[in-house]
Amino acid sequence: MNLDILQRFKLDDKHHDYSAPETILYALGLGYGSDPTDETQLAFVYEKGLKAVPAMCNTIAHPGFWIDRPELGIDWVKVLHAEQAFEIHSTIPAEGRMRGDYSILSIEDKGADKGAIMKMQKRLYDRDSELLCATVTQTLFLRGDGGQGGFGDIGPGLAAIPDGDPDDVLDISTLPQIALIYRLSGDLNPIHASPSVARKAGFDRPILHGLCTMGLAARAIISRLCDGDPARLKAMEVRFSKPVFPGETIRVEFFLEGGAVRFRCRSVERDLVVLDRGSATVGGVA
Repeated sequence: MNLDILQRFKLDDKHHDYSAPETILYALGLGYGSDPTDETQLAFVYEKGLKAVPAMCNTIAHPGFWIDRPELGIDWVKVLHAEQAFEIHSTIPAEGRMRGDYSILSIEDKGADKGAIMKMQKRLYDRDSELLCATVTQTLFLRGDGGQGGFGDIGPGLAAIPDGDPDDVLDISTLPQIALIYRLSGDLNPIHASPSVARKAGFDRPILHGLCTMGLAARAIISRLCDGDPARLKAMEVRFSKPVFPGETIRVEFFLEGGAVRFRCRSVERDLVVLDRGSATVGGVA
């Protein structure tokens, strides 16, 4: 990779105007509406009194696939999405005119045979008021780019989940076509749709977006810990540990210690942790 260019690299701001149907589509991609008698689910998929899932900040003003630009010199075929975090500063509206401001925060060199870790930040602004709505941090694992140096403040890693049994669990069933729905919210990577592309990447079938699994965890947190009120979910951070296959049941396991909300996600069918080291900040938790 070209470290000098990456230190100076700046993506153009991304403008994104969205309306109620797009907000509803995002929620449908998380399985909201699966129980047509559940009024709390209806709030995310019905235009009257519509609310946005806070995790939608991950997909608003998505920059597209940029990491394969030749001048960056990144071995993009070997890039993995490692971690994701967001902090909500102002409620994400159900309809809006947003601007995404992007920057590369840091690159940590893990060694020539171990790759590198890149952290990026998106600041999401309301274009009409210039109010900062959310800060989103994405961590990428550059498996083919170790041993070439780094820059920036790496910051602390995500803490491990406490030992012991969870204090609470919530199972969410997913549809076999969930990835085909979720990809319409912006991530059109064919690995989530095409069986042949998935096989080339080493999977026997398309896999689910990691950000969709994070959205499922957000759905569980809103349901279990926020009394269905999305405004109470202030922040989340997660590590993507294993791929999820559409149609699997995702078990969200909660570990509550004082005011701390820790969680992880498990594939029930394979008994594998697929999302780990999760933390959330929930308003109203003492």
